[in-house]
Amino acid sequence: MLITKVKIDGFKNLSEISFVPDTYYNIIVGANAQGKTNLLEALWIMSGCKSFRGSKERDYIALDKSRFTSEIGIYDNFRQQKITYEMIKGANITKNITINGVKQKGTRNLFDVFKCIAFIPDDVEIIKGAPEKRRNFIDMAASQLNPLFVAHITKNQAVMNQRNALLKSILQGASDSSILEIWDKQAAHEGALISYMRDGYIKKLNGVCSELYSAISGGKERLELEYKSNVFKAEDFNEPCNAAAYEKYFNKLRETEDYDIRTGITHSGVNRDEINVKINGISAKEYGSQGQIKSAALVIKLAQAEIFMERSKEAPVVFLDDVMGELDENRQRFVFDIIRNMQVFITTPNESALLPDIKGKILRMNGGRLTEEKSDE
Repeated sequence: MLITKVKIDGFKNLSEISFVPDTYYNIIVGANAQGKTNLLEALWIMSGCKSFRGSKERDYIALDKSRFTSEIGIYDNFRQQKITYEMIKGANITKNITINGVKQKGTRNLFDVFKCIAFIPDDVEIIKGAPEKRRNFIDMAASQLNPLFVAHITKNQAVMNQRNALLKSILQGASDSSILEIWDKQAAHEGALISYMRDGYIKKLNGVCSELYSAISGGKERLELEYKSNVFKAEDFNEPCNAAAYEKYFNKLRETEDYDIRTGITHSGVNRDEINVKINGISAKEYGSQGQIKSAALVIKLAQAEIFMERSKEAPVVFLDDVMGELDENRQRFVFDIIRNMQVFITTPNESALLPDIKGKILRMNGGRLTEEKSDE
């Protein structure tokens, strides 16, 4: 997959951005706070994902403008496509999104069209952050392989919102607890499917991560990812996701029903899952060094890219946001060897921090504006 053209205006500090990316390396150079990461963020949201920086949608539009507009051309294995994305300020934010000229009701279909992977300094939170960080990463990565996963996650979240609202209503004496069974049956179906999808993806990820981390550590350390379902045991996943699995999930919800009502929140299910990350059998979150945590996060994202490419037979677009300068030459070469056949956008305050043989288009960012030049061959 390739981005063939980019036009962005009014996204945060970006102004009148327009360029044709290099097929391989696009090196975005500039001092801090000039808009380098804003450019990657603006491209990232064209995939239908939320901001990788946690930005709120209302903050996308520049303070001195009433809207932002963006357009990208994409070439996949089959055809050239175009995505446009516009947001307009008002009493409520208005979004206008099109794919190949066809207006979209939301961002859902963007996820099927534009596939990208971002490496950012905050990726260390996949290792040392709260369980939600790991669950969100796994769900996003697995959804890239199977877009139907997005529908299950969305529906499960809607069901959980309804269930939690009902719990509070029951606590206040405004609703009858018998109504919970309706939502529990829906939650059991969606939750079981999500559990099985998570388990399947983590097993794939673990296999690739093990090999990559062994390579990056010179064979001295072993990285392991382990899925800890709140409902199912590891051996349960040897059986198909069927009526028995739904029933087990349903029973788990019923077990904690009284406690859920007393607290007004759901305490069982996929919203309580954990993904353990271990180095040499020991928790990386609790005992990993800073270097080990950074390496583990990098390997997990590289594994995500490798799995996607192997499954889809198509390379994702890769965003490297100010991460390469922190790596020594050997680790940079390791990363670039994995992504060598992918289109890459790299931000850096100084291009000399990159390997000298990384050649491509140099894009200099200053005050939200780009100028471009060709790197020396």
